[in-house]
Amino acid sequence: MDKNNSIRLTVKNFNFYYGKFQALKNINMEVEKNKTTALIGPSGCGKSTFLRSINRMNDLIDTSIYEGTIALDGKDIFDRKYDIVNLRKQIGMVFQRPNPFPKTIYENIIYGPKLHGETDKNKLMEIVETSLKQVALWDEVKDKLHKSALGLSGGQQQRLCIARAIAVKPEILLMDEPTSALDPISTAKIEELIRHLEKDYTIIIVTHNMQQAARISEYTGFFYQGVLEEFDKTDKIFTNPTNKKTEDYITGKFG
Repeated sequence: MDKNNSIRLTVKNFNFYYGKFQALKNINMEVEKNKTTALIGPSGCGKSTFLRSINRMNDLIDTSIYEGTIALDGKDIFDRKYDIVNLRKQIGMVFQRPNPFPKTIYENIIYGPKLHGETDKNKLMEIVETSLKQVALWDEVKDKLHKSALGLSGGQQQRLCIARAIAVKPEILLMDEPTSALDPISTAKIEELIRHLEKDYTIIIVTHNMQQAARISEYTGFFYQGVLEEFDKTDKIFTNPTNKKTEDYITGKFG
């Protein structure tokens, strides 16, 4: 495959500030289509800030300032003409703690498609079934679609949130530590799900768990104090990092 055709997201000289505080410094990276990219690094190093920049969620913070470019399929997402609603349809997000709406399972899934104008009840039901099947939740909840999503276990709620994110057919899925609040069995299910979903989606995941990054990603970026210190294939990062800071972090000398 021509590498240029396989690049979904290109980040060039990207800086981000909260007011006068510079949270991200000159980030450069390319994210490949239908691959999982993991972002690792100690707390407060800019991973989540970077993730939220990709679908412009940081716009909600009054003091946020961007410099440089993040281009989705060659188009700069900070261009004034870029439709933010469409951007967030193309780039879905799953958060650290499961956050289903206090509505039924069915209503959680159809929320996005309805927001984007889908009104056909048969189509909405089809979207519900397809999305829940994609996250391996359909068989567990098909008889309780009209019961509250808050009655599901934590692991089921997180899979529901992933189903809700993919119901609008995004191209990229951002995941901010999606398993940190889950038990080991639920974590294993989400990891298996990520491997399954990357056939259809480009996935970028922030994780504190280095073993998880090694298990599920093709590429890994190591952030430290707002700098992307190293970005490479995951096996290279974990077995033969170029950067001394990356090596020190991976071998547990700090973190």
